[in-house]
Amino acid sequence: TTKVRRDIIQGNRFLWRIYDEWYQLLSGCVPGGSGGVLELGSGAGFLAQYIPGLISSEVFLCPGIQLVLDARRLPFSSGSLRGIVMVDVLHHIPDSHVFFEEAQRCLRPGGSIAMIEPWVSTWSRLIYTRLHHEPFDPDAKDWNFPSIGPLSGANGALPWMILARDRRKFDTEFPGLEIRVVRPFMPFRYLVSGGVSMRQLMPECTFRLWRSLESHVCAWPKHWSMFALIHLTRR
Repeated sequence: TTKVRRDIIQGNRFLWRIYDEWYQLLSGCVPGGSGGVLELGSGAGFLAQYIPGLISSEVFLCPGIQLVLDARRLPFSSGSLRGIVMVDVLHHIPDSHVFFEEAQRCLRPGGSIAMIEPWVSTWSRLIYTRLHHEPFDPDAKDWNFPSIGPLSGANGALPWMILARDRRKFDTEFPGLEIRVVRPFMPFRYLVSGGVSMRQLMPECTFRLWRSLESHVCAWPKHWSMFALIHLTRR
């Protein structure tokens, strides 16, 4: 499955340009200096082309991965990382409390967590609940969800729940992490690209047109967004 998805991303140039944009955003959040940079859920991606020395990881063995690990048990010493980066991973972690505790431990002061995740908006509620195969429950009472193995559970609304709806709770439980940026964006482009599981709806030549359309609605992110750039730093 990972190889198939890698081939889809490389072959769908509209989708490839979305990942290129995401990876530039993530790499821009990683500070310089000492310490490694860990990518969680590397899978079919190519973020290593943007961050030299990136440590790629997954929860299962697949081609191109350096480490097999669980985000809730990171095999790194305290203060040894300057960055943790990921795309569409947080909403798959069954116990995000433990992940943030581990991230807080492993990051050096000034280190960053940077991610692209699904986000809750008027538009995304419609799309994620009707056109997406993963669970999406913004009304869930807590941050946990059932899981019986790797990638077997998810809640696409989890990043919004943690960092928007329950932000005071997050600030209280993780005082060592500062929320620097939460930027909802991209309501249409991923959808019309077809992603890794649907048919591409628009040719690459329309990419700039769709980006321009999104720029006109970005003033209303609570209504028009499907993803968010999230950037946290270790105090």
